[in-house]
Amino acid sequence: MEEEKNLTDKNAGETPRSPMVNAVETDPKPIGETAETEERVTEDVDGGVEILPESESPPPSIEKVSEDIDEFLVSFDQKEKEKESITGFVDRFLDLVEEKLTKYDIEGKPKWGEIVEEDGLFIESVNRISKLMKFLSNQMENSITIPDSDADGVKETKDLLVNRIGLIQQRAMSYLEEDFRFLLEEFRNNPNENQNEVDHKGKQVASESQEPDHEKVEESDLGFPGYTDDAIVNLNKVAGVMICGGYQSECFQVYMISRRNAFEESLQKLGFEKISIDEMQRVQWEILARDIVPAWINTFKQCAAVYFSGEKKLAEAVFVDQPNVAAGLFSNLSRGVVIQLLNFAEGAAMTKRAGEKLFKFLDMYETLRDVIPKLDELFPEECVEELKTEMTLAKSRLGEAAISIFCDLENSIKSETAKTPVPGGAVHPLTRYIMNYLNIAGDYKETLEQVFKEHSKIERADSTSRPHHENDENIVAAGVGGGGGGDGGNNKNVSPFAAQVMRVMELLDTSLEGKAKLYKDIALSNFFMMNNGRYILQKIKGSSEMAQLMGDSWCRKRSSELRTYHKIYQRETWNRVVACLTHEKLNVNGKVQKPVLKERFKSFNALFDEIHRTQSTWVVKDEQLQSELRVSISAVVIPAYRSFLGRFAQYLDPGRQTEKYVKYQADDIETYIEELFDGKPHQSIARRKT
Repeated sequence: MEEEKNLTDKNAGETPRSPMVNAVETDPKPIGETAETEERVTEDVDGGVEILPESESPPPSIEKVSEDIDEFLVSFDQKEKEKESITGFVDRFLDLVEEKLTKYDIEGKPKWGEIVEEDGLFIESVNRISKLMKFLSNQMENSITIPDSDADGVKETKDLLVNRIGLIQQRAMSYLEEDFRFLLEEFRNNPNENQNEVDHKGKQVASESQEPDHEKVEESDLGFPGYTDDAIVNLNKVAGVMICGGYQSECFQVYMISRRNAFEESLQKLGFEKISIDEMQRVQWEILARDIVPAWINTFKQCAAVYFSGEKKLAEAVFVDQPNVAAGLFSNLSRGVVIQLLNFAEGAAMTKRAGEKLFKFLDMYETLRDVIPKLDELFPEECVEELKTEMTLAKSRLGEAAISIFCDLENSIKSETAKTPVPGGAVHPLTRYIMNYLNIAGDYKETLEQVFKEHSKIERADSTSRPHHENDENIVAAGVGGGGGGDGGNNKNVSPFAAQVMRVMELLDTSLEGKAKLYKDIALSNFFMMNNGRYILQKIKGSSEMAQLMGDSWCRKRSSELRTYHKIYQRETWNRVVACLTHEKLNVNGKVQKPVLKERFKSFNALFDEIHRTQSTWVVKDEQLQSELRVSISAVVIPAYRSFLGRFAQYLDPGRQTEKYVKYQADDIETYIEELFDGKPHQSIARRKT
């Protein structure tokens, strides 16, 4: 008895919790038994429970007793002086609820929704028990008179009644908890749940008949998280009863576990895999770039556009009467997902720097950049600043990594020190790599501009890949158009990114000039510079962003340099061929000198044959440049040869002498010129003639 009093005193003002694991094992005797209300509990032959009233009056129904409970709870204060002892109908109500719970223990409780009337009756009963518990705990000491008892008896009777209600409530709440869990998890089997499918590369799978991406997001928003209106109404009812009965912690725990598991399933459907920072350092970048990073990007976008808003609406609907609770549950759930995604971003930024990682880093950077402004409308005010700080930090690390990688292009150029010239004066692999890299970078121009502007100051002063500043004299001289107008050297508009691009271009030009000197043939050396220069110019012009960044002045300067290389090439080759067709010293005193004429034809044939044999192995992959070169050569050589042949071929003796010295007709020259620059060695023209 003393222990019971201590327990009661300790829990005064709180919702009692029974220390007993299974309330069925206790069989507290109803308080205030009378001849009219006393009932016996016996076991039938089937193991069930039978209530045997001793009187002949019909057994009370739970509906009728519930009405008595409701009337009592409503009218107690007004009828305090007229009230009778309440233990009779309270005990009858508790007996009936216990009977129902015992039946559930033996037969199993029907799942929610199988018997709608059963669901409603059970909810109402649990709600009345909770109200009774609160009412009796707070009011009985001063408001209830139980006759024929002394003070100690009143205290003991009250304690036993409250404890009995607490035990019944605990049993009922355990079933209600299962109902709540069932309702939360039932949606997973909903065949109508159809989130955006992805190809695990961060892109939605789409057919020609499908609608644009933004409309798909709207459809997904309507479908997520997949609960019907009726399910949400039921969830709200169950949650309300659990919270009202003081079982809010159990309710919240079930909700969090269920929704966390559902969120994990959603992330898996999007292709995102959990991977620690340590594991990320060991995974091959090809795997990360091909599968994991695109899935991360898609997951983050879907979370921001669909999942977070869906989860927020669900929490607000289930806990509509407790907005602070809804906000707290949503914050805890979504924050865990966000931190998990941000850990991946930071882990990626910590991997070893390599050029092929830049654009994936920029994709991730853009994802974070675009999500951060939406945080205010997605998350409660109390957690927005924390998430903004975390996201901004992850974005900064990606930005720093991107700058380091881009600036490392300088080292890529400097470290290329091969002493063997590229065969045929072709475009150097270094040129292709750098220009293709810059061409792709053009697609990220705005992002790179932002990254260099916001994060380049973070680079250490002693960094080997530190961005160069806009006051670089070489950049000013080159006339880089920081805004796209070709300002001819107005360095005030040169952005840090534009300055860095120009620095890369300068180093590439210097490297190519050194490689051109590896060719002993002056013509081939200039051909190499023309070939590579043309490739560079076409790549810049092929990207509107890069063309805007470099400016018109830079493009005009580059075009002028290409014309110079072309002139020197032509002077060292085809001008020498045409020089063989000069009329000088052919006509002496009005008479054509045949020995000189024969030597001219012979020199032309030999030189043309040699150039054709050599330059047919030279390489021009740019079809437009290849065509332009052939046209320019034909324009120089063919008219001169046709004129020379038409004027002097008649002075050669017909027959063997003509065949010996006049090896080509004008049409033959044109055909052979068309064989130049395809990188394929052709059989000597002389051998074809024999």
